[in-house]
Amino acid sequence: MPNSPGSAVGYPNPQGGASLVLAFRLQSRVTLILGSGPLAASRAFSALDADSKVVILATGGLNSACEEVKWRSEQGQLTFIDWDTLPGSSTSSGDDKLVEALESYLTSTPEVCLICMTDTLYGGRRNRLFAEKVYQISRTHNIPVNTTDMPDLCDFTFTSTHRFDDVGGNATPLQIGVTTNGQGCRLAGRIRRDIVSRLPKDVGGAVQRVGRMRVLARVRAVKQEEKYPDEEDESDELEENGRVLTPNRPVPSRSNSETESESSKRRIKWVAQVSEYWPISKLATMSDSDMEEVLDGERTPAISPRLEHPEPILPSIHSLVFPRKGRILLVGSGPGHPSLLTLATHTALTQMADLVLSDKLVPDAVLALIPKTVQIRIAKKFPGNAEGAQMEMMVAAIEAAKRGMTVVRLKQGDPVVYGRAGEEVLYFRSHGFEPVVIPGVSSALAAPTFAGIPVTQRGVAESFMVCTGVGRKGKDVQLPGYERARTLVVLMGVARLQAIIHALTEQVQEGGGRRDGKAYPPHTPIAIIERASMPDQRVISSTVRDIVRAMDSIGEQRPPGMMVIGWGVLALWGEGDVEVLDEGGEKMDEERVTKWLIGSDGAGAAWRVSEGLDSGWEGF
Repeated sequence: MPNSPGSAVGYPNPQGGASLVLAFRLQSRVTLILGSGPLAASRAFSALDADSKVVILATGGLNSACEEVKWRSEQGQLTFIDWDTLPGSSTSSGDDKLVEALESYLTSTPEVCLICMTDTLYGGRRNRLFAEKVYQISRTHNIPVNTTDMPDLCDFTFTSTHRFDDVGGNATPLQIGVTTNGQGCRLAGRIRRDIVSRLPKDVGGAVQRVGRMRVLARVRAVKQEEKYPDEEDESDELEENGRVLTPNRPVPSRSNSETESESSKRRIKWVAQVSEYWPISKLATMSDSDMEEVLDGERTPAISPRLEHPEPILPSIHSLVFPRKGRILLVGSGPGHPSLLTLATHTALTQMADLVLSDKLVPDAVLALIPKTVQIRIAKKFPGNAEGAQMEMMVAAIEAAKRGMTVVRLKQGDPVVYGRAGEEVLYFRSHGFEPVVIPGVSSALAAPTFAGIPVTQRGVAESFMVCTGVGRKGKDVQLPGYERARTLVVLMGVARLQAIIHALTEQVQEGGGRRDGKAYPPHTPIAIIERASMPDQRVISSTVRDIVRAMDSIGEQRPPGMMVIGWGVLALWGEGDVEVLDEGGEKMDEERVTKWLIGSDGAGAAWRVSEGLDSGWEGF
């Protein structure tokens, strides 16, 4: 029986054939490597880099080992054991004696956690029968084993890895690994190289600095815990493997009366925000004082003393040099893709700016266009700190403009579409500066387009409305009711998805609740668009009935995100459906939703996830 949109579970079906990719912590554990050739040396280096103790077990003594194994043994980095000298059965000989010696060694050395058998490499000295015996012994001792060139005798495989250095050439904690699951080892290396070449050179340094900031946040959290031992611990926000779905989880607005415990929890949130939004180049160059400033969350600090811009020269009465008058440009940077910057915005960033005060949502790809000589400051609009960060940016803009600088106040999307441009215009005007407002491509329109969703479409959507999912200082807002011919775009609401869906669908009397108008039918299409126009764009399509379950199932969110609700969501999918507004079209709604999500063969699910941009954007 085919699934209906209401009954389909929608969780992904496991396809098999993949590996469970893990990162082992091997401190004080032993990695046993069988063989002493170049491959054994490579495996040994990887294990040593992971702080594992390494034991090389090989026949023929150290003299028969490769030069690298000899050198590492002489340096005391690993232990070399001549397999021939291990005690075995007095009645056995050859390979059987070696197998029995291995059995005895494993019994007496419980610290061994991994075994790598390297001399089964094609053309090596060990045959399959010997490898099978070693594998069985390893399984008996519950030790995972990797047997080179014999995939069926492997409990784990090695990825094609790269460890990143900082700008000084020192190894950082950042590693990546690529596996093709045995389908193309050479290709895995090429893919790994391509990935490395596309990442910023200072990405490893960024990881180090974020790690340092996490340490500072933990120190403060520990001090707070000692002071308030009964307070709930939220340090899981710092764990990269935690089930924190979004760094934008709502928190109360910051106040002067908040407790030390509340401040500690807020700082932990801010670390996640910095990791998510700040450019890699900014993260990589953070000093300890920068980190302390982030964790302190000062409200209105003066403009950074590190700003390398000369003070205006006071003119002599005999000179014709007049001080330059500062100016402020309020600029929209579009949805994120650099090619969608307007010409005016590009000129402001690359030719006019002395100082750029950027909102946190502006992506690194846009900030990278700004000349290196221009300082960039990023708003600390972290959960609960939006008001303080907003004032900080406005004060900094005025201070810089008074020094004769051209200040670009850089916004995501269009500055007047939920960009708080209006209050900045009034603030700057009250301090003697009339800002120039440069429009940008609004994500409210661009994001649905990138997702293949028309906000208006003949026969489907005759109008559209844009609203916010959260009001001033985190307060709830009144949401519009359902109109069949209208598309609703909700910005800044994904972190409050469950509450918004409840408000849209709750059955209340006219004028009651958080909604003005009719309730949305449960089968109404909805799409959540994350990081629109960026290479890691993701679109989750479902119905208002199932979208909360969909978001819970896919795990970590990718802010910023927005919602598009209405029949335009399915209008251009596949063969298209532009008959929604035909007379009697409502009677076909359940059927059209089933066709859209589930398909005629019933093989679909209650939601669909689409990753990345259309390939046609590769040339832009």
